[in-house]
Amino acid sequence: MMDDCRADAASVPADAPKREALIRKAFRLERLTVGWMAIEAVVAIAAAYVAHSLLLMAFGIDSLIELASACVLIWRLSVELRHGERFSEAAEHRASRISGALLFALALYVVVAAAWGLTVRRGAEFSMPGLLLTVAAIPIMYGLSRRKLALARQLGSQALRADAVESIACGWLSFVVVIGLVLQFLLGAWWVDSVASLAIVYFLIKEGREAWSSESCCD
Repeated sequence: MMDDCRADAASVPADAPKREALIRKAFRLERLTVGWMAIEAVVAIAAAYVAHSLLLMAFGIDSLIELASACVLIWRLSVELRHGERFSEAAEHRASRISGALLFALALYVVVAAAWGLTVRRGAEFSMPGLLLTVAAIPIMYGLSRRKLALARQLGSQALRADAVESIACGWLSFVVVIGLVLQFLLGAWWVDSVASLAIVYFLIKEGREAWSSESCCD
């Protein structure tokens, strides 16, 4: 998925007559993102609660953060529609900073919770709903990220590109969670959940740095 990001290396803003139509397309993508992330968060957190899984809980909280990020980006796009591109620049920067801060907070939570789980030797139960959810999330995030990257390039929007990177990261997170759940099912070891949850910290920090610095993944 990162190769698709590199393919969008040039940021070429659209002509004014086309820009509003592109923004409305971005609106539709973000609404789809909000709908899926709401489903993803509810199912993941419920499954995590039942299975006592830190891995699924972190995935569910990340979904809530991406839901918030999508809502902030909808606000940023609304600012541009109402006030023009110049007024949207400050909103774009603020939107990226908010997303970055939330992701750093989630990374810290995962590290602390994993350390606690390893200290008290607390395991988790295997969750079939969690596995089905994360398997479904991989192609959905791939499709959303590709379309967001294309629109970000046409609009010259770093905030939309950062949101696309979050979708890419969510796809990778889903893959990591799938691997963790499969290993948990096969091995049944108490430490799998905590160790697998630490594997997603890299993606959370990388994603947070991209958003906080308002840099595109291709810069």
